[in-house]
Amino acid sequence: MPIVNRIAEFAEDMTMWRRHMHQTPEVGFECHETARFVVERLKSFGLTDIHEGIATSGVVAVIEGQGAGPTIGLRADMDALPMEETSGVEWSSQNPGAMHACGHDGHTTMLLGAARYLAETRNFSGKVVLLFQPAEEGGGGAQVMVQEGVLDTFGVDKVYALHNAPDFEEGGFYTCPGPIMAAVDTFHIDITGVGGHGAMPHQTKDPIAACLGIGAAIQTIVSRNHYALEDLVVSITQIHSGSADNIIPEAAYINGTVRTFDTEVQNMVKRRLQAIVDGQAAAYDVTATLRYETGYPATINNPNEADFAAGVAREISAMVEDDAQREMGAEDFSYMLEERDGAYLFIGQGESAGLHHPAYDFNDAISPVGASFFARLVERAAPLGPAK
Repeated sequence: MPIVNRIAEFAEDMTMWRRHMHQTPEVGFECHETARFVVERLKSFGLTDIHEGIATSGVVAVIEGQGAGPTIGLRADMDALPMEETSGVEWSSQNPGAMHACGHDGHTTMLLGAARYLAETRNFSGKVVLLFQPAEEGGGGAQVMVQEGVLDTFGVDKVYALHNAPDFEEGGFYTCPGPIMAAVDTFHIDITGVGGHGAMPHQTKDPIAACLGIGAAIQTIVSRNHYALEDLVVSITQIHSGSADNIIPEAAYINGTVRTFDTEVQNMVKRRLQAIVDGQAAAYDVTATLRYETGYPATINNPNEADFAAGVAREISAMVEDDAQREMGAEDFSYMLEERDGAYLFIGQGESAGLHHPAYDFNDAISPVGASFFARLVERAAPLGPAK
């Protein structure tokens, strides 16, 4: 695998960085210790144009190339998930209730590795803007960075990001033109009836019965209201009600997620959810309210940038898919791609526990691969002379 020789030389350093961050995970916008560690590394590379406290704990650093040229943005997410770790590795989380179960510690490491190389070589024109972002796992840190004017302030022309992919060939890459990750919305349904004795249901208005009816009807949105060959997921993920076997409760709660690529499909789901909630509430003689929260938009690659990035990946890896199947997961990098042309790619991490699994751990062997990709991408996008 032809990773950059210089980056290979400090692969052990990258492993130490990554494992340190894995031991000290932080959730949401509160990535202050992680940001402090990132800034320390950037300063050790000789960088001075560093900006802290963006989107609460985000970091932006600028590396100047040689002469005029484009400004390339490279983004890495820093936040962890609110969960306990069961991986059993020596560098397991030391922060109870927080774990790097999605590999953001690895993403940050790959960008730091590229930064170290690019700061040493400056073998590119224009500028590189390093975007270390908090709160990808809910909170929309990328959106906040965009709203705070990061892309405009630093004159970013194009923007790119990587995400690790368990069970995809180690060091391979995949991407696609156009939509690559879905939009994600959340629905909440609150049902209120009249509680009472489980032996006297005639004296109650049972929210459990309504909950079951609503849940069953929601399953028909995908199967009966939507063209089967188009992508749509509607999943109920939480149902809460009741406290004892002989009590009919007063209330029930349903929660779920909606994943779409098309706004017309998204609007159809909203309409059907509202109609189902209203109709089932009337049928069961209870009160039910729907709260629908629109979340991250679809992550849409610019076709030209996706093709360019795939070409760069081929310089690093023999395994590159440039027309991979899009995924129903979601990613707040979508907000940056709404503002700038760019591309989002996955890098294979080989066989491992899945993302968001308590036994997951990032594969340190791919850090030099991802760092090499970022470095080569900058050198190809902003060459000093004719592109090699």
